[in-house]
Amino acid sequence: MEAGAAKGKAGAKGVDVNTLSFERALEELEAIVSSLEAGNVPLEQSIAIYERGEALKARCEALLKAAEARVETITRDADGAPIGTAPLDQRD
Repeated sequence: MEAGAAKGKAGAKGVDVNTLSFERALEELEAIVSSLEAGNVPLEQSIAIYERGEALKARCEALLKAAEARVETITRDADGAPIGTAPLDQRD
């Protein structure tokens, strides 16, 4: 199953990935990575939690992108005095 298909799926805890905060999604993703790295999870369960991990990764990336879009930088006039803000991407 590809990451996009798993994105909205509920995991073992029954929580839809799309409802998780960044911190909660990252915490769950870290737990999945630890479980997979330990290698003590049966194959079928490993596949399922890997798919959940892909969905969590996508959720974290989407939330980071949204936060980045809101970041603004202070704009200044010729004398260096602050005059407002502009999106980070559009700095001079």
